[in-house]
Order: sequence, then structure tokens, then C-alpha cells
Amino acid sequence: MQGAGLVGAVLGGTEDPFFQRPLWLQTRCAGHILWAYNEEHVDELSAYVGARLRERGGVQSMMSMFARLPAWMKVSDNRAEVLAGLETLRALAGRMAPADRSDAAHGRGDRPRAHRGMYFRGGPYES
Repeated sequence: MQGAGLVGAVLGGTEDPFFQRPLWLQTRCAGHILWAYNEEHVDELSAYVGARLRERGGVQSMMSMFARLPAWMKVSDNRAEVLAGLETLRALAGRMAPADRSDAAHGRGDRPRAHRGMYFRGGPYES
């Protein structure tokens, strides 16, 4: 609902869900594009992909990020390549901190701010 409440976003994909801009952390991997939002996301994916035993939980586990990963990331034949791709993303994250990017990378003047979390509210009830 836009105009009177919170603006929803669809997570996933190679673009930021709010700004529809390409994500910084992307690389080719196993014939696909491997992406992550940030270094914490890379850490979580690495832990999951690198696990030799993945235990399944109850109904709640179907709503987790890991249950929604594409099959090519979960296949053991691709484990080494996906882990190598995640290391590439980790290195990119270290070199490409938002505050270190050039002004040319921020075409709309959208330089990152110092805070961690952002909330979006729109409409007439905004204070």
C-alpha cells in the first residue's frame, strides 16, 4: 500500500528492492549470477553452502532464506565453485565499502549515510 502506509518491497534478485539499482556484490558463478546484499549475507550463505550436513526443521524452515535459494547453489557438485564465488563477493565487500565509492558511482547524489538501518514510510501520516 503506497500513500498511506509502509511501502513493501520484494526481496531477492540482482537489484536493490527499494531503489531498483544493481547490487554491488555480484559475480558469475556456475553459469549464473551469484549476489549478496552485504558481507553479513555472504557469511550466512557461506555457512549454509559449506555445511556438509543440512538438517531440516519444521514448517518454519520453508520460510527461511535457505529454503528459497536456487537449486544450483545447493547442489553439492557446485559447492566449491559457489564457495569460491562467495569469497569473491567477500573480497569485493572489503574493497567496495559504500563510503569509499567515488562520486561517479552515485549518479543521483545518493551518497550513503552513516546509519545502519533505514525505514521507509510514505503518505499523509508521515511526521
